[in-house]
Amino acid sequence: MIRTSYTILRKEITQELRTKYAINTLLAFTGSALLLVLFTLRAQQLDPTPKSGLVWIIVLFAAMTGMMRSFVQETEKKTWDLLQLNAAPTDVYVGKLLYNFMFLLILHLFTFFFYMVMMDLPIINAAYLVSSILFGAAGIASVTTLTSAMIAKADRKGAVFSVLCIPLLVPLLLILTRTTRIALVDGPDGSELNDLFALIGYCGVTITAGIMLFDYVWED
Repeated sequence: MIRTSYTILRKEITQELRTKYAINTLLAFTGSALLLVLFTLRAQQLDPTPKSGLVWIIVLFAAMTGMMRSFVQETEKKTWDLLQLNAAPTDVYVGKLLYNFMFLLILHLFTFFFYMVMMDLPIINAAYLVSSILFGAAGIASVTTLTSAMIAKADRKGAVFSVLCIPLLVPLLLILTRTTRIALVDGPDGSELNDLFALIGYCGVTITAGIMLFDYVWED
């Protein structure tokens, strides 16, 4: 399983490095969104609390833009059946999930760095911010990976992908907004561990559900 998942992960990285489609698209989208927020909405004049949550709106729509192609490209390039013949469903899911996690982690680091510089947001608790970024990337990756497989053969992929993903990601965004506020604005107040455990629990549930359900999605 580890060898097959690593092979799929390496395939995804090699393909992205060859085309640079997703990374260029997402970086351009994120940069444009940051400038739009800064100049049009005058976000620098907002209170620190909405500032700390606004970044996740940018991250969400960036993820909606790029993560859909995780399995859609397999149907477009006629490689879906080849993967079914050469890899077990769980191996495919784990390999794709690891790639999406790494990709989103890079996107999050890029977004947070420039966002905090542009908004002049200090870091109150660095460890808590790093945990929010890591588990935020894991949660979004787990949801978008499974959803991308579900809509890969649909006719209107973009609309279906957003309709399925956003309701599943709303609880995660609510938790991430609070954890980010603690990391950047309020600081630890005694309840931060509850939010962190909720974040870990969300990631654990969605990843486990993805592994359990992917067999049915992959075969059908």
